[in-house]
Amino acid sequence: MRQLIIAGIVILGLGAFVLLRGASFTSRHDVLKVGDVKITADEQQSVPPWVGGAAMLVGVALIVAGARKRA
Repeated sequence: MRQLIIAGIVILGLGAFVLLRGASFTSRHDVLKVGDVKITADEQQSVPPWVGGAAMLVGVALIVAGARKRA
Protein backbone atom coordinates (compact mmCIF):
# COMPACT_ATOMS: atom_id res chain seq x y z
CA MET A 1 0.00 0.00 0.00
CA ARG A 2 2.58 2.52 1.08
CA GLN A 3 4.95 1.36 -1.69
CA LEU A 4 2.33 2.20 -4.31
CA ILE A 5 1.95 5.72 -2.98
CA ILE A 6 5.72 6.29 -2.87
CA ALA A 7 6.19 4.85 -6.37
CA GLY A 8 3.31 7.02 -7.61
CA ILE A 9 4.85 10.17 -6.16
CA VAL A 10 8.25 9.39 -7.73
CA ILE A 11 6.75 8.63 -11.16
CA LEU A 12 4.52 11.71 -10.94
CA GLY A 13 7.55 13.88 -10.17
CA LEU A 14 9.59 12.40 -13.04
CA GLY A 15 6.69 12.89 -15.43
CA ALA A 16 6.28 16.50 -14.37
CA PHE A 17 10.01 17.08 -14.86
CA VAL A 18 9.92 15.63 -18.38
CA LEU A 19 6.78 17.58 -19.26
CA LEU A 20 7.99 20.93 -17.91
CA ARG A 21 11.77 20.87 -18.43
CA GLY A 22 12.17 18.29 -21.19
CA ALA A 23 14.60 15.40 -21.20
CA SER A 24 17.05 13.98 -23.68
CA PHE A 25 19.37 11.04 -24.04
CA THR A 26 22.40 10.25 -26.16
CA SER A 27 22.65 7.15 -28.32
CA ARG A 28 25.93 5.94 -29.77
CA HIS A 29 26.14 4.24 -33.18
CA ASP A 30 29.08 2.53 -34.85
CA VAL A 31 29.52 4.27 -38.21
CA LEU A 32 32.59 2.50 -39.56
CA LYS A 33 34.69 -0.39 -38.34
CA VAL A 34 37.86 -1.36 -40.18
CA GLY A 35 40.10 -3.78 -38.31
CA ASP A 36 40.90 -2.28 -34.92
CA VAL A 37 39.74 1.21 -35.95
CA LYS A 38 36.16 2.07 -35.06
CA ILE A 39 34.34 5.35 -35.76
CA THR A 40 31.26 6.12 -33.69
CA ALA A 41 28.67 8.85 -33.83
CA ASP A 42 26.74 10.26 -30.88
CA GLU A 43 23.14 11.31 -31.53
CA GLN A 44 21.21 13.45 -29.07
CA GLN A 45 17.50 12.57 -28.95
CA SER A 46 14.77 14.25 -26.95
CA VAL A 47 11.98 12.54 -25.04
CA PRO A 48 8.54 13.53 -26.42
CA PRO A 49 6.31 15.52 -24.03
CA TRP A 50 3.51 12.93 -24.19
CA VAL A 51 5.79 10.51 -22.30
CA GLY A 52 5.85 12.94 -19.36
CA GLY A 53 2.06 13.27 -19.47
CA ALA A 54 1.63 9.50 -19.55
CA ALA A 55 4.02 9.11 -16.61
CA MET A 56 2.01 11.67 -14.64
CA LEU A 57 -1.21 9.74 -15.31
CA VAL A 58 0.41 6.50 -14.17
CA GLY A 59 1.72 8.22 -11.05
CA VAL A 60 -1.71 9.54 -10.14
CA ALA A 61 -3.24 6.11 -10.75
CA LEU A 62 -0.69 4.49 -8.42
CA ILE A 63 -1.35 7.08 -5.72
CA VAL A 64 -5.11 6.53 -5.96
CA ALA A 65 -4.67 2.73 -5.93
CA GLY A 66 -2.43 2.94 -2.87
CA ALA A 67 -4.85 5.24 -1.06
CA ARG A 68 -7.82 2.94 -1.78
CA LYS A 69 -6.03 -0.13 -0.48
CA ARG A 70 -5.04 1.74 2.66
CA ALA A 71 -8.57 2.95 3.49
